[in-house]
Amino acid sequence: MRLSVIILSYNVRYFLELCLQSVKKATSEIHAEIIVIDNNSSDESCSMIRNNYPEVILIENKVNLGFSKANNQAVDIANGEYVCIINPDTVIPEDTFKKILNFSDSKNDLGIVGCRFMDGSGNFLPECKRNKPTLFSAFLKIIGISRNYYAIDVDEKQIAEVPILTGAFMLMKNKLFKDLCGFDENFFMYGEDIDLSFRALKMNKINYYYGDVTIIHFKGESTIKNKEYYRRFFKAMELFYNKHYISNFITKSVFKFIMKLLPLINSTKASNKKSKKELLFLNPHFNSLIHLNNNYKIISSKEQIPKHIFCDLVLDSTSLTFTEIINTISELSNNRISFKIWPKKTSFLIGSENSYYSGDVLHIS
Repeated sequence: MRLSVIILSYNVRYFLELCLQSVKKATSEIHAEIIVIDNNSSDESCSMIRNNYPEVILIENKVNLGFSKANNQAVDIANGEYVCIINPDTVIPEDTFKKILNFSDSKNDLGIVGCRFMDGSGNFLPECKRNKPTLFSAFLKIIGISRNYYAIDVDEKQIAEVPILTGAFMLMKNKLFKDLCGFDENFFMYGEDIDLSFRALKMNKINYYYGDVTIIHFKGESTIKNKEYYRRFFKAMELFYNKHYISNFITKSVFKFIMKLLPLINSTKASNKKSKKELLFLNPHFNSLIHLNNNYKIISSKEQIPKHIFCDLVLDSTSLTFTEIINTISELSNNRISFKIWPKKTSFLIGSENSYYSGDVLHIS
């Protein structure tokens, strides 16, 4: 078998269904399997998979095992030559795996391969390519200076070696994952992907950022910045630093000092306040603009979007490919337009209100 796609899910039933639809399209011409590990969700995620996606291998945990342990559990049964760890709040284009697998086959000493992320509003997410973390770069990131933390020397659409990749999309040889003994289960939240990337480098493997593929990651790193996020982030950095670098009194004192500073750091959260916008459905099969029940309009092309208005643009996955959806969001990204994706054969929309909003679900009749 060529590929095992592994998706860890916890109470994201609607995001998961959209993700599965895009992954199925991307694996349609590849000998692949899809494994979903559910960490004891209470939102009918498992019944949705059993009813709508019986071909998906479903692992139903009775407790929440966390990110590392659950993903390790899935890779243990994976049969693919390659494994791809992917988040359930992602949407991928149809040619994702074809491109990245062909690229991976051409490389010696292959480590982990990541790709370009954008949020649901079409904004690039810099966390998809990062440098090796240091105490100094981690502290600067917390106070809002991310220059040293992210790999800004690599262009966002470039294909290049990058030290650290993100757990929302990580593709590698199955054998490598097992040689690395999987994710370190000592990490509670944050840092597992950093640690795995770093250990691959220490095995003289080369990690790559493949900027020629763009995926949507709804819950980007920029969405929630509260004190609990900072606390967990620095706990992960402390664990990483103690594991991979020489720990002494000075470094321990620095971490204690930073942890004491966290209550003084202003936290920011994305506002849940949504503005009222005109709802437009993009469907290329219609030849003209059609009004429906005075609630929304159907347009047949991007050129029919009225100028200088605020609107929600609904992208129908029945009439558009996921590649077209991603390209449209990227092309039209601006402050006036927010985007919703309508998964095939569903009665809900998924999208982001703006670049600071993590993504939400809108039910439609």
